[in-house]
Amino acid sequence: MRKASFAAVLVLAILTLWSAAARADDTIRHPGDHPSYGLELEPHGTFGWGGPYGGEGGVGLGARFSIPIVQNGFVPTINNSAAISFGLDWLHYGYCYWGPAGCSANYIDLPVTLQWSFYVAHRWSVFGEPGLYIYHGLFGQFSCPATPGDVGCQNAPAEWGVLPAFYAGARYHFSDKLSLTMRVGFPTASIGVSFFL
Repeated sequence: MRKASFAAVLVLAILTLWSAAARADDTIRHPGDHPSYGLELEPHGTFGWGGPYGGEGGVGLGARFSIPIVQNGFVPTINNSAAISFGLDWLHYGYCYWGPAGCSANYIDLPVTLQWSFYVAHRWSVFGEPGLYIYHGLFGQFSCPATPGDVGCQNAPAEWGVLPAFYAGARYHFSDKLSLTMRVGFPTASIGVSFFL
């Protein structure tokens, strides 16, 4: 329940900050009026929704590496930019969606997205990230009692797959080189700090 509450608060905070930023000033009307950088490095804490795997969700750590491909964006009349974003997230789930009681799972997610950023205010930018993610799930802990008919965690095969991903997020820019970055979407939500190098 606490994990679901955290996710709801994160979503509400992003939506509130996004709408406040959009009304803040006219930065969006000045194409190219944002810091230039060669790499965005973003370590973050991450939350995985329970839906795909059952249960309440997982928690973990991760990082994003975003490389700009268009500094002045796809729409020349507004302040926007685009980057290719690569990620690595580790998530721990205290259960298995198909396994017996006591089973747990660890997932590695590798998202690859197009990050389209819009600089809506002096300190605020928002972004959308469509793409794909590769996932790898490992099941089992040291104690995982199997009941008759269950596979049992220790004998469960590793799981691989590729699925579509989509995220929306917001950044509060402390300076040209540092921001608080919040993201919500599928398959995860995250909050972290971005370093613009």
